[in-house]
Amino acid sequence: MSVSAVVVTYNRLPMLKEVIGALQASETPVDHIIIVDNKSNEDTKEYLTSLGDQIEYVRLEENLGGAGGFNRGVRYFMENTTDDYVWLMDDDTVPHADTLTELTAYAAANPKFGFLSSDVRWTDGHRALMNQPAPMNRLRVIPEDATEPEQLRNATFVSLLMSREVVDKIGLPITDFFIWGDDIEYTERAGRVYPGYFIPKAKVTHKMATNVGSNILNDTKDRTPRYYYSYRNKVYYGRKRDFVGHMKSNARITMEWLKLAVTPGVEDRSAKLKILAKGVKDGRKFNPVVEHATNAKEA
Repeated sequence: MSVSAVVVTYNRLPMLKEVIGALQASETPVDHIIIVDNKSNEDTKEYLTSLGDQIEYVRLEENLGGAGGFNRGVRYFMENTTDDYVWLMDDDTVPHADTLTELTAYAAANPKFGFLSSDVRWTDGHRALMNQPAPMNRLRVIPEDATEPEQLRNATFVSLLMSREVVDKIGLPITDFFIWGDDIEYTERAGRVYPGYFIPKAKVTHKMATNVGSNILNDTKDRTPRYYYSYRNKVYYGRKRDFVGHMKSNARITMEWLKLAVTPGVEDRSAKLKILAKGVKDGRKFNPVVEHATNAKEA
């Protein structure tokens, strides 16, 4: 059972060094550490180049966002390695020594899975709010002291394990998403092949600056433009769900618009409403191409 770790980075060299160190210290060895660099500054380039054959260095000619970075990383895994599994994470995701051990133990016992998701914790040990596991029952919250695996609807790219077989079937993450929702769409795509699961024993630390989820209602003014991608992408992957799921997705977006319109004291309300509306409008005609990679095991 061989594993490639894919880490997407952009100008966070101190964190990236910690992530690489954690991967190298994994009690279950990582066969290939693939670093996808979204055209970071020279200090990142120089450091990664200095590591030589300790890593596989994929430097992009432009910043393609997280979505493009994961697209290139999964493609590299498929076309340049013959490893069985790919393990996806951001450059602020610090695996624990036993994280990969727990993920691969479940994979060995239950090989027909779409994806396996870690229990993502913030630096204080509590669940990272941006990475709350999404069980099949949307009304259920998986408790922090959970010990048993549970089926999920989708998951984030913050410590996510997928098999070569599933990637071969479903293709690559969609570069055109740029940011937000690429992981939700991709894991839902995988979940249509085999169920995806939350593995509570496979913990990682997500070193975000603050433990908050993304919410256009109370986010700061400077972050308003990026919500365009959130709503455009939500409309797209909502269309890919079954009829009930599609209707629920539309209803949630409508409720978010209403809250944004009537909640007192919202900073930059007018601009946020315009961004939401533009994202929804463009999402209706957004139809990106799903790319597939050559499978090196079959080449």
